Amino acid sequence: MNRTLFQPPDISVILPCAGVGSRFGAAYPKELHCLSPGRAVIDEALSPVAALAAHGSRVRLIVVIGAHKTATVAHLARYEGDFEILFTYQRQDAGPDLSGAIISALPLCVGPTLLVLPDQIMWGDGAEESLLRAVECLEAAPTAVVATKLQDPAEISREGALRVEHLTGGPTITRAAEKPADPQGFNAAWVSLAVRPEHLTHLVDAVDRSAVSPLIGAPAVMVEGYTNMTSPGIRRTR
Repeated sequence: MNRTLFQPPDISVILPCAGVGSRFGAAYPKELHCLSPGRAVIDEALSPVAALAAHGSRVRLIVVIGAHKTATVAHLARYEGDFEILFTYQRQDAGPDLSGAIISALPLCVGPTLLVLPDQIMWGDGAEESLLRAVECLEAAPTAVVATKLQDPAEISREGALRVEHLTGGPTITRAAEKPADPQGFNAAWVSLAVRPEHLTHLVDAVDRSAVSPLIGAPAVMVEGYTNMTSPGIRRTR
């Protein structure tokens, strides 16, 4: 008997895949948009998660789906040997947005937990190891953020906006707001979030525009940039 099959995971990763991608405007889920032969957007988004597993962590990937996401479920079969993969439907009573996806996944989370979006690709120096570094930050903080610098006010107002300042302990979040009406004073956006197991609800509060952000004071792991696949023609954004 392979007893490693019964070992609990070290880290959980929430991957919200229940959206319909109406802005994307294609007949297939945007996370399955092909970037190169055999390589889709979701594969690039999961690359830092694969780095966690390669480093020796047992990863539980919690994929939140809707009934229309059978193609995404089939695609993820390629990772069966890399992660423990659990699928759960996004609960109707949790709401249709990102916070609803997180709420649907929380009962399945074990250990430090990361939120990874399937349509966002980190790039640049340090991107591959960014999630590993974020998990390491949790040794001293309840929450950690993978972030990238932004300058365009219009783009900041559409994102999880942050102000990152370089303090004594390193890059630190001093302001945070989800899709702020006034982008003035923000200089970055979050790409991924990490929390200790006793602070799982911080993930919900971080994406709730009406809540006080739990990201203020969190250490930031900076990456050069990311691509948000909002349309098939996008190649790279800041």
